[in-house]
Amino acid sequence: MSALIHAATMVTAGVFLTTRCSALYESTTIAINIVAIFGALTAFFAATTGLLQNDLKRVIAYSTCSQLGYMFFACGVSNYSVGVFHLFNHAFFKALLFLSAGSVIHAISDEQDMRKMGGLLKLIPFTYTMIFIGSCSLMGLPFLTGFYSKDVILEVAFSRHNTFGLFAYWLGIFAAFFTAFYSTRLIFLTFLLKPNGFRVVILDAHESPIKLTLPLMILAIPSIFIGFLFKEMFIGLGTDFWSGSIQIASPNYTQIEAEFIPQIFKLTPLVVVISSVLLAFSFYSYYLNLLFLFKTNVVGNLVYNFLNRKWFFDKLYNEIISQKFLLFGYESTYKMVDRGVIELFGPKGLAFFIRNQTLILSSFQTGYIYHYSFLMLIGVCFFILTILFNIFIFDFRILFLYLIFFF
Repeated sequence: MSALIHAATMVTAGVFLTTRCSALYESTTIAINIVAIFGALTAFFAATTGLLQNDLKRVIAYSTCSQLGYMFFACGVSNYSVGVFHLFNHAFFKALLFLSAGSVIHAISDEQDMRKMGGLLKLIPFTYTMIFIGSCSLMGLPFLTGFYSKDVILEVAFSRHNTFGLFAYWLGIFAAFFTAFYSTRLIFLTFLLKPNGFRVVILDAHESPIKLTLPLMILAIPSIFIGFLFKEMFIGLGTDFWSGSIQIASPNYTQIEAEFIPQIFKLTPLVVVISSVLLAFSFYSYYLNLLFLFKTNVVGNLVYNFLNRKWFFDKLYNEIISQKFLLFGYESTYKMVDRGVIELFGPKGLAFFIRNQTLILSSFQTGYIYHYSFLMLIGVCFFILTILFNIFIFDFRILFLYLIFFF
């Protein structure tokens, strides 16, 4: 389910809708610049959030949010075809990562906390290979699927040569750095470090059956080759694949300019990714004590909590937005409408009214003769008063009828 949602369904909807609405976005620069800004911020925010998550699937899930940011700011710089191409490539290596994560979880008795793993390389080498391929493609290492779309997104963002394009480019660079770091961290904590889980669980770790490993083998092939095979069809100059379904205003078409940006800005993403991998490799291989000291000091603990708890967005959202709206809904719709108007005039209110009236009427049935005689007297008096009233208001013939009735 995670592989389906994160690789296809959730990713496809928004990016596809934005691409299909390209004519609307191209008609106003404000809207398209907003898409670029929020796409770049999403890529950066999700990459930093995934940096210090400890749940295996949560790390991969936040990488999906980060890659969504890349797709959107590609659309925000008027390169919709590049955004959809990254969506297409992302589907393969992200499905591979999620299914491989499921294989790891299956192997170690449904454990998802990476801090309780480690030492799984020799126990489940095939799954390690699959996660390694998916992670390298996610990082955008050369000649893998992710490389052919991720680097192009950064190049077309830089080629806009305006504030929004450069903003998206540099935040995309930082997001690429963090993506490479947490992908390497995932591999180390899960497979390469010393076992850190329960001894019984680690010793019982086993490779998944063929029903689980066969899809991994199938997905590994496009995770390596699909980007190279389809890049000319999706984003090649002069391709007729889109057949006019994407409309780009002439001043916003920068795909040709992207080919001629300075070489240093083309190489920056690769240098940043390799540097991040080497940094993570050195930290988790030789300087784990430094990471421990950083996490336990005051500043490091604040940074760790800030990133691990997702910039406190959940706390802000729950306490400031959700709780306020829930309280407003409780005071208005629940107390005033549901328990007020609807209960008063609805079935419950009608039943309550009938029950009360029944209790009032039943109170007259006391069983005492003098009570009944008194009620009869009241009835006769009321009857006489009615006759007298009708005499003066209507016709004397009514009196005659009443007299005949009585006598």
